[in-house]
Amino acid sequence: MTTATMDEGARDVKAPAPRAPHGAWTSIKRSWDKHWYAWAMVAPVVIVIGVLVLYPLCYGLYLSFTNANERNVAQNIGPIHIGATYDFVGLHNYWQVISGADGDFYPRLEWTVVWTVSCVAITYAIGLAMALLLNRPMRFRLFYRLALILPWAVPAFIGVFAWRLMFNSQYGVFNDIITKVGLPAQDWLGTPFAQKIAVILVNIWCGVPFMMVALLGGLQAIPGELYEAAEMDGATPVQRFFNVTVPGLRPVTNTVILLSTVWTFNMFPIIYLLLGNNTTGDTDILVTHAYEMAFSGGAADYAGSATYGIVILMILVAFSTFYRRQLKTQD
Repeated sequence: MTTATMDEGARDVKAPAPRAPHGAWTSIKRSWDKHWYAWAMVAPVVIVIGVLVLYPLCYGLYLSFTNANERNVAQNIGPIHIGATYDFVGLHNYWQVISGADGDFYPRLEWTVVWTVSCVAITYAIGLAMALLLNRPMRFRLFYRLALILPWAVPAFIGVFAWRLMFNSQYGVFNDIITKVGLPAQDWLGTPFAQKIAVILVNIWCGVPFMMVALLGGLQAIPGELYEAAEMDGATPVQRFFNVTVPGLRPVTNTVILLSTVWTFNMFPIIYLLLGNNTTGDTDILVTHAYEMAFSGGAADYAGSATYGIVILMILVAFSTFYRRQLKTQD
């Protein structure tokens, strides 16, 4: 009797239903089945970014932990292949840079900060002034806008070479102008101080159009009713500027300053194309100094150059993070 009862109870218990497969692979498969077209469109971009950005970044990070240079990297001499003989040195390169033992990092960093702050501040001031002028009704406004955008439309290397010709000590237009008024010709690119002034001027010339266009769009987005209300309250033009224009431009200003800072901090083409090898190194910013380490001199220091690249990346990431957090605290 007991056995029969136990058998009946066992038959009443249902077998557990098989579980549906779960996991990362199932989620990926479902996402692919549902969004395969989006994945297909994004894939080329991901591949290009991976090849042109992620792989060089990871390889540079790897080299920064070694003592790789021109003598100990793998190379081919005719049919003979010589393998790499560089060693892993850990954080030695970073310590050399951060501690100042290499003797180049902090002088280059100081000039890079001065260069960046000067260019961004002057570019923003001139761009804002031009945007304010072009935001008013005036004759030939479209022509002026197109003319001021021209430096942005011209490829950077063409614009820099044009400035280089104008700065030429023998045939440059600047010396032609001052000699015609009785002043002696100047060697515009002959001293480190003159070179620094020259690269700042050229970078400002190249950067003003972007700043002007961005700020002009921000000005046109400010409602005109705010200016009318301020004028009815008796606000002067200066008061309207600081109490209506400046707050209204704050979102655009925050963005363009961040972008301009990152671009200027890494502005390799202007300094390299304008000065070339005609420099003592005092005009080199961090990125041009890293290039010189890797591709100039007797023995190229690939590990040191890669270390500078990673340090520059960390500086910009830290600045961007701090900048965004400061903006959030002000909102």
